[in-house]
Amino acid sequence: MKNKFVLKIVQYIITALLRLIFFTCKKTFKGAPPSEPFILLFWHDRLAFMPFLRQDFIQKTCQKDFYVVISQHGDGELITRIISHFGIKAVRGSSKKGAVSAMIAALKVLKNGDNLVITPDGPRGPRHSISDGCVSIPQKTGAKLVAVSYSSSSSWHFKSWDKMELPKPFSKVEFMIGEAFSVDGLEPHAAKEKIAQEFAKIKSF
Repeated sequence: MKNKFVLKIVQYIITALLRLIFFTCKKTFKGAPPSEPFILLFWHDRLAFMPFLRQDFIQKTCQKDFYVVISQHGDGELITRIISHFGIKAVRGSSKKGAVSAMIAALKVLKNGDNLVITPDGPRGPRHSISDGCVSIPQKTGAKLVAVSYSSSSSWHFKSWDKMELPKPFSKVEFMIGEAFSVDGLEPHAAKEKIAQEFAKIKSF
């Protein structure tokens, strides 16, 4: 009970701090999401501000729900609670734990016409690696992939495995949405190279 209470307090504190920092920043948005259901990809180190991309930009052009694949670890529960404040839902599981149930739920999300969100290198890395799920899910469903990211003129970098990036107050933040692409018919290695190339196209600052 105590842990649940602490978790509830922490989620509100983090959400409030993120909103406050985001409010002070000067934001620009480049690109646009496709109209059909898609799989949105972003690196784990861009998790901090990514909910704002959906809330402040993508939601204006895409009214479908977004489901993020999140691990079943303790930190995954905190992330799930935080993103819920931005209207984002969760599919729990990863390649190491709950993989089968996560895969089934992810396929169902796309079949229902909603959008799926995956961090290719989550939940434990290696940093900027690409998981098999980023290839198998779109190839099973035919869904397009969209790489997204953000860059800031000034930011903090956490001492975590992913070197999480949090923009500093009053910095310039640029959100980038890549063009939709497919990995249908590609071998796993070639598909992963294609995904890496799409991420390279949306680097900024």
